[in-house]
Amino acid sequence: MMAMGDSNYVHGYSISESQRLSDQANTLSQLLHHDTVFRPAGLVLEAGCGTGAQTLIIAPQNPQCNFVSIDIDEDSLAKAEECIKKEKIQNVRLQVADVFDLPFDSESFDHIFVCFLLEHLHEPREALVLLKWVLKKGGTITVIEGDHGAAYYHPRSSVAQATIQCLIDAQASMGGNSQIGRELYPLLIAAGFKDISVSPRIVYADASRPELVDGFTRKTFIAMVEGVREQAIKCGLITEAQWRKGIADLYRSADLDGTFCYTFFKAVGSKF
Repeated sequence: MMAMGDSNYVHGYSISESQRLSDQANTLSQLLHHDTVFRPAGLVLEAGCGTGAQTLIIAPQNPQCNFVSIDIDEDSLAKAEECIKKEKIQNVRLQVADVFDLPFDSESFDHIFVCFLLEHLHEPREALVLLKWVLKKGGTITVIEGDHGAAYYHPRSSVAQATIQCLIDAQASMGGNSQIGRELYPLLIAAGFKDISVSPRIVYADASRPELVDGFTRKTFIAMVEGVREQAIKCGLITEAQWRKGIADLYRSADLDGTFCYTFFKAVGSKF
C-alpha cells in the first residue's frame, strides 16, 4: 500500500511486492481477520487499501456493509480493481485519495479500517485524527500493524538480525516506523478515540506448520526484508557479503530445525 502523504514506499511497487502482499494477506487471514466483522452494518472506509490484498478478505466477510477503499497510488488501485472484478465483489468502491486530505464530509462513515498503513506515515497520530473526523459518533476504527522488533527466530544470528535492522532503518529514513505495532494504544488515545482494545496476534512457524513456514517465514517476512537489499547496501547499512550471509541465516529459520515467531497488533476503538 502507499504511504499516504509521502512519495515513497519502502517496499516498492514491483510485481513481486504485490505477490508478497497477497501471500501475507492469505496466510494471515484467519489470524488477523476472523473477528473483522463490522456491526452494525454500514459504510466502511478502508484507508490505504493498496492493491486490495486485505479488501479481498474483509469485503466478502462483511456483505452487509459497503466499502470505500482509498489509496494515493493509482497503479495500486488499478491492480485492486482487477482483483475485485475477478472475485466478483460488489460492495467495494475504489477511490484515489490521501488520508491527509480526505475528500469526505465529517461523520460520513460508520466504521474505519486501517491495515499496514500507519507504519509508513510521518505523522500517524495526525492521520488518525483526520480519520476520526470522517467517522460518525458511535462509529469504530480498526487498526492493524506489525512490529519488526517482535521477530524471534532460531537459530539466532547476529548478521540475520542486522538484515532485519536494515529494514527498520530504511523505513525510519523515509519517516516511517516499522515497530509501530506496540504504539497503537497510545496513538489512538492521543487521537481522541475511546474504549480502545488492543490484542497481540502471534504467528509461530516451525516444521509442523509448513503452510506458515512457506506463507509467512519465507514469502512474507523474509521477502519483505529482501525488498530493501539495494537500498541497504547503497546507503552503507550493511555490506554485500554480510547481507548474503544474513539472508541465508534467516532462511535457516525456515529449515526443519528452525522456528520463527512474529507479533502483529490489532486495535479497535470508538468515537464518542
